[in-house]
Amino acid sequence: MYRVIGDASAFGRVREHFEILEKAIAAEGGAIVKTMGDAVMATFRHPIDALKSVWEAQAEIAKRGEPMLWLKAGLHKGPCIVVNLNDRLDYFGSTVNIAARLPNFSQGGELVFSEAFFEDPEIRNFLAENVGSSVLQRFTGDVKGFDEPFTMWKLRV
Repeated sequence: MYRVIGDASAFGRVREHFEILEKAIAAEGGAIVKTMGDAVMATFRHPIDALKSVWEAQAEIAKRGEPMLWLKAGLHKGPCIVVNLNDRLDYFGSTVNIAARLPNFSQGGELVFSEAFFEDPEIRNFLAENVGSSVLQRFTGDVKGFDEPFTMWKLRV
């Protein structure tokens, strides 16, 4: 994108994408933990809030025109360690590691979520009401740092 529209314009689009994500995360009661490059790590009390947040963010980003920016999102749920580090909360553990690696399975415009996330009743209800089964794809893959293959789901947004 930087080569196509130039550094200043591309940087503006990236900043805009962060603003959209910040608003969508906050609107669903989530909190940004940190940013890493052009990635955002956020936490939510309920899995459904995470799904709605990224769903809305991609819809808003799609309205912004060409060149299209596509989110690569990984959604997972589970226990983690929360610590106060440098006057900020940070999250650690296997749950965080899995969530951080799930976006690597996305081609862009796809939400990738773990089986644990998919099995949440509110997630299943939301998907049943808002998407057809044809856009959901179940697959398995190797997640870096874990010995066993993971069952995941891909949802085209």
